[in-house]
Amino acid sequence: MAGIYIHIPFCKQACHYCDFHFSTTMGKKEEMLQAISMELVLRKSEFANTNVETIYFGGGTPSVLDTEEINQLIETVYAHYAVTKDPEITLEANPDDLSILKINQLAASKVNRLSIGVQSFFEDDLKLMNRAHNAAEAESSIAEASTYFSNISIDLIYGIPGMSNKKWLQNIQRALSFGLPHISSYALTVEPKTALEKFIKKGEIAPVKDSVAQEHYKILVKELAKEGFVNYEFSNFGKPEFFSKNNTAYWLGKKYIGVGPSAHSFDGEKRSWNINNNPKYIKAITKGEFPREIEELSVVDRYNEYVMTGLRTIWGVSVSKVEKDFGKDYVAYLKKEAASKIEKGLLEFRDNALFVTEKGKFLSDGIAADLFIVNM
Repeated sequence: MAGIYIHIPFCKQACHYCDFHFSTTMGKKEEMLQAISMELVLRKSEFANTNVETIYFGGGTPSVLDTEEINQLIETVYAHYAVTKDPEITLEANPDDLSILKINQLAASKVNRLSIGVQSFFEDDLKLMNRAHNAAEAESSIAEASTYFSNISIDLIYGIPGMSNKKWLQNIQRALSFGLPHISSYALTVEPKTALEKFIKKGEIAPVKDSVAQEHYKILVKELAKEGFVNYEFSNFGKPEFFSKNNTAYWLGKKYIGVGPSAHSFDGEKRSWNINNNPKYIKAITKGEFPREIEELSVVDRYNEYVMTGLRTIWGVSVSKVEKDFGKDYVAYLKKEAASKIEKGLLEFRDNALFVTEKGKFLSDGIAADLFIVNM
């Protein structure tokens, strides 16, 4: 099984924290969608013997597209790829795009999962982040979408400057009140060259504190566990049967094709990524060329990536898989480097796999980096 990721590089406005590739100018939207469709056709041979299990519209803001434009891209996939009987087809959407009419149209399409970028139910947080929607739109979009879609996820951001534990708890409780089956939650991160970084440097916004984010994460894990959510990946919480198939495939190392500017792909042995320039992307694809860079992954690269992703998930790092895919020397290295983390209560071995403990969960990326092989 494999997946297709479709990057829609358009947004109504720029969020202050975002460093993804997008444009707030949609004058080239028609040419862009034609190029994305063409790339899908040009790359169909990569999945000649592979069934597509997931189609994921990310961005940017895919919900700025008309439903007919979304349908045309889905039909292009169906026309040129072998798609499983019941694929997971996800659309990332902003609350301000989800009018009653739009939700009705999407419900009549092949899209069967919505990922709604709420981020916060508080007006001041949304203004700080420069979100295009307001708190009322956040709530009304979820309520309306829930009458048509059973598989809905929302995004929430924690660690926002000025957000108290009490306020964060209220955010979580408001999210839970809708009876959603999936929540993705991320710490606010200050990325280079973003508006957020500039405002913090100028003293216009208070600095982001790791200690606050860590406390918020603990609250998040505790509250969602009470409601039956499984923290199946560090930032993702789902009810049983509602884990994101698309994201799970990434973490388990399955193949995927990414189309559109800046989109990444993985075929099991190498990664590639398209140019993050809209005019250059359109020009190259129109000529039948692939505007991308390719990185061949060494055995060490693949081992390090497996350790990184494995420790973020409930599946952990399987010793049997490490031995099968990389060899006994890698198992010995893993166990040796993990020993000190186990003594500190940050890692544990069980069921022939390595896992982060509750104590180590918020530090999982740093712990993984300490287990990496730098030279072999």
